[in-house]
Amino acid sequence: VQLQASGGGLVQAGGSLRLSCAASGRAFSRYAMGWFRQAPGKEREFVAASSWSGGNAYYADSVKGRFTVSRDNAKNTVYLQMNSLKLEDTAVYFCAARTSGIVVITTTASLYDCWGQGTLVTVSS
Repeated sequence: VQLQASGGGLVQAGGSLRLSCAASGRAFSRYAMGWFRQAPGKEREFVAASSWSGGNAYYADSVKGRFTVSRDNAKNTVYLQMNSLKLEDTAVYFCAARTSGIVVITTTASLYDCWGQGTLVTVSS
């Protein structure tokens, strides 16, 4: 399984971006999907997670109410809609998939077994 993240860029504070992550696997509808980010000099942190169907989602407190994770299983793609962006949202954003076992949704990085290459989001003032 390969993951390809896209949609990052430069945006002003208060603006919006939508990240996409396309997966190559045949069983995408049974992959728990997650978004993580890593800011310069900081450790990677959880951002959002989607269950297999997209019916359930978890969010980090720092993005709750501003970010929305969704997925289109017919297109093997998961999205992260980011609104009301803040300077502190600047980071490289990674999508991740749990492709084995029965993990419907998880916020734990170590439970994901496939990672995308990351896409840079820069929020300016």
